[in-house]
Amino acid sequence: MNATATVYTTNTCPYCSMMTNYLKENNITFREVNVQTDRAAGQKLVETTGQMGVPQTEINGKWILGFDPEGVQQALKG
Repeated sequence: MNATATVYTTNTCPYCSMMTNYLKENNITFREVNVQTDRAAGQKLVETTGQMGVPQTEINGKWILGFDPEGVQQALKG
C-alpha cells in the first residue's frame, strides 16, 4: 500500500523523532509539519483532533497519537 502520512511535530519532541525515524525505516512516505514554527497548523491540529500533544500522525484519515508503531500499522491496513 502506498499511503502518505502527515506527522505533526515540534523541534524538541523525542517521540516525534522516533515517529519520523520509524516511518523512514519502514519506507512510509510522510510529510512533516512542525507546529512550533507553523502556529496556524498547530491551531488547526488542535481544532481537528482536540489534542495538543505531539507527535500526531494522520494516515488514511486515521489519527495516531504519540509514538505508536502498532497504530501506524493498523492505519496502513485501512
